[in-house]
Amino acid sequence: MKEDYYEILGLSKNASAAEIKKAYRKKALEYHPDKNPGNSKAEEMFKKSAEAYEVLSNPDKRSRYDQYGHAAFEGGGFGGGGMNMEDIFSQFGDIFGSAFGGSFGGFGGFGGGQARAKGSNLRIRVKLNLEEVAHGVEKRVKVRRKVQAKGVTYKTCSTCNGRGQVTKITNTILGRMQTAATCSSCGGSGQIIDHRPADSDAQGLKVKEETVSIQIPSGVEEGMQLKVTGKGNEAPGNGIAGDLLVAIETEEHPTLKREGDNLHFDLYISFSEAVLGTSKDIDSVTGKVRIKLEPGIQSGKILRLRGKGISSINGYGSGDLLVHVNVWTPKELNKEQRDFFESMQDHENFSPRPEKSDKSFFEKVKDMFS
Repeated sequence: MKEDYYEILGLSKNASAAEIKKAYRKKALEYHPDKNPGNSKAEEMFKKSAEAYEVLSNPDKRSRYDQYGHAAFEGGGFGGGGMNMEDIFSQFGDIFGSAFGGSFGGFGGFGGGQARAKGSNLRIRVKLNLEEVAHGVEKRVKVRRKVQAKGVTYKTCSTCNGRGQVTKITNTILGRMQTAATCSSCGGSGQIIDHRPADSDAQGLKVKEETVSIQIPSGVEEGMQLKVTGKGNEAPGNGIAGDLLVAIETEEHPTLKREGDNLHFDLYISFSEAVLGTSKDIDSVTGKVRIKLEPGIQSGKILRLRGKGISSINGYGSGDLLVHVNVWTPKELNKEQRDFFESMQDHENFSPRPEKSDKSFFEKVKDMFS
């Protein structure tokens, strides 16, 4: 079981954005590789803290995490997780970098203030039917993304001599002040393009169509967004590829209606079937299910088939399939049928006699959500 993100940072679930940032900086400084050389446990905590901050500092990801837990980010990198050192330093280095002389202490090739560019994200939509939502599915989609063209070569930036930063000395009344800024020539990477193929853009990138596999977990809902890490546009040089963001759309089922993890099915039966009892095949996300209706069943009766709904995205079992029984009253009768019902109109068996076990509509709704 993965550790709770709030517990990793030592926070309560109602922590403010400022408290989250402060807690992460404290953890990052405590477990920073420069302070713990060769300490694998410290390195692991450094990564866990960054992963927790990556989720909790993002309002959208935090909302999904609060609602679904770690399951919200399963299947194709649905959010945080799997961060390496380069990801951490490139995304969050500014939060704790000043405590290490304005750089990253030379760890993982980040000494000297070099920055790694990150490619832009791509966004697509994927439509799912109810069966795919219920069980989870792998979708293979074609994506046009920018990748580094073959034959691109780089050379050291002459402006910053590969450092990624340039220094500026200013004379003030307090003396000489030295400041560092990102190199404008190379964008902080320390290198510039030396040669690029004719079919690539100014950054040495070209568009390529690729087939990407997306693992979609069960229980996703309309409007949710998944993230496939590293499948967006690539960045020039040794930069980090962007992500592929997948927006979920769901198709309407012809007979089943979803409500959370529960499903609803409207079953219509004839008057004679209600009187005599019958068996019916109804739709479910696993195929047809046969149910038995006892003689004398009343219109409005709700039958609950436990575990026949949608698998919960947080891994806590499945919802139920709720069958709503509706007795269909005929609108047109022939003479023989009309004579029969007229003869039965005053018969005591046809007079309503609700029992205490026959709950009202509001009681049924209350039971359904209890």
